[in-house]
Amino acid sequence: MRAVAFRELVPVEGPPVPVPDPDRLVHLQFRRFAGCPICNVHLRSVAVRHAEIERAGVREVAVFHSPAADLREYTPDLPFAVVADPGRDLYREFGVEAGRRALLDPRVWPVILRSVAVTAVLAARGRAKPPSGKIHGGRLGLPGDFLIAPDGTIAASKLGEHAGDQWSVDELLARAARVPVG
Repeated sequence: MRAVAFRELVPVEGPPVPVPDPDRLVHLQFRRFAGCPICNVHLRSVAVRHAEIERAGVREVAVFHSPAADLREYTPDLPFAVVADPGRDLYREFGVEAGRRALLDPRVWPVILRSVAVTAVLAARGRAKPPSGKIHGGRLGLPGDFLIAPDGTIAASKLGEHAGDQWSVDELLARAARVPVG
């Protein structure tokens, strides 16, 4: 397994985040763009279970290929670090790609419909902001999930095959339970 070199990521809000974290696992998740309905629905599921994720010894960090100013409009209520990577430097380093299959893979179509519907309902209630017409970095980004041990080893990873192909919270917790820490 390959190891990740130590660095501090600067979130759009809050103090720098050490990756790897010397005291716990880091779930470094790569999302698409600020306001992405698929990403927003997924991140809401993570936010709802954030306390459970932390009790499992996991620090949550979400990376987007949008500028920080764009992200601030969509992420103020998230209880974990959100990092802007508009140059896609981290995406390249971790091998997280973009491609037409992000939206053309038939497995993502129900996810898109559900996410757009949920976002529309929440936006109508004033609880979410619809995506901007201007998407920095395009709509074809693919997700990626990496579970990084305190020593920097990538203990588990998943490169998404389409825009909705990421770990659920249950999958994350199951993988984290198999990684010895300490």
